[in-house]
Amino acid sequence: MKLTVIGCAGSFPGPDSPCSAYLVQAEDYTLLLDFGSGSLGALQRHIDPYRIDAIILTHLHADHIMDACPYVVMRRYAPGGPLPQIPLYGPTGTETRLATAYGGAGETGCPSLSDVYRFHTLTPGQLDIGPFHVTVDEVAHPVQTFGVRLEHGGRSLTYSSDTGTCEPLRRLANHCDVFLCEASYLEGRPNPPGVHLTGREAGETATKAGAGRLLLTHLVRRWGDPERTLAEATAAYAGPVELVESGAVYHI
Repeated sequence: MKLTVIGCAGSFPGPDSPCSAYLVQAEDYTLLLDFGSGSLGALQRHIDPYRIDAIILTHLHADHIMDACPYVVMRRYAPGGPLPQIPLYGPTGTETRLATAYGGAGETGCPSLSDVYRFHTLTPGQLDIGPFHVTVDEVAHPVQTFGVRLEHGGRSLTYSSDTGTCEPLRRLANHCDVFLCEASYLEGRPNPPGVHLTGREAGETATKAGAGRLLLTHLVRRWGDPERTLAEATAAYAGPVELVESGAVYHI
């Protein structure tokens, strides 16, 4: 598997990165995990956007979904004619949420987004998407949110999405080769339960899960201190750990 970080900024785009969006590729198949604000532009530096084969939206906060709206324009009004539907997997209410964000069901001539997306509602469990064996489970966040584990060719990648500490996250990360994990908060600052992780909590989860490598993401750099986040994670996890950046590529 090949992982390309398109966007890794938490909550809002930063000066060096869009919000959450990650390409995972195998066997000439391209899966997009999340489609956050600003990511469609950065995506075009790495791939023809028409080559995306499927999309998973882990939850319906704007910083994880909003560029699925301009992508509608790109596919619906392509010069050569509308492109075929693309599978899109998301929590309950994804179709309504995106249609509302795009302009509302009452927009003239565009009653829905079903001409662009073939919507599938995620539930905890397993499914196959292209060459990937996918496991999803609900993690701890104020809205319905899914962590994702992808397996292919004997290798595994777990993506936390946004979450506080929880047992489903540890299970998803169990002995994964790469753990792409959010670390939005710093130790010593207010951190309500069931919202986000600190670097220490990400490191502790990686240790408990026996993850092979920890990649820290979803940092809100304007409010935080990336090097401190890295130090917190390193103190709690003995394996390789690093802060991801937009444009980084990892072979799993």
